[in-house]
Amino acid sequence: MTYIVNDLCIKCKYTDCVEVCPVDCFYEGENMLVIHPDECIDCGVCEPECPAEAIKPDTESGLEKWLEVNAKYAEVWPNITVKKDAMPNADALATEEGKFEKYFSEAPGDGD
Repeated sequence: MTYIVNDLCIKCKYTDCVEVCPVDCFYEGENMLVIHPDECIDCGVCEPECPAEAIKPDTESGLEKWLEVNAKYAEVWPNITVKKDAMPNADALATEEGKFEKYFSEAPGDGD
């Protein structure tokens, strides 16, 4: 098992999860975070820290797409280990539906 980040993170990018991760397995895209599935130790401390509830265990059904997205972009985006400010309007966009199709960006973030 590993944890994944889904589309609820897009355009929000809260980093509370990054701050508590004991193995620094988060990677930063331009407008979302992902978890490297091979580095995650399945401790689960990040899941309750996400205000958008975008972090889920990969054992939940229907998350295969998100496991692939997390694995792919964790290989090319920079590592992030410190908390940063959320994106503008994060609270308003946290529950918006269809964010992957509307807003997803393959561009990397800044990392640490």
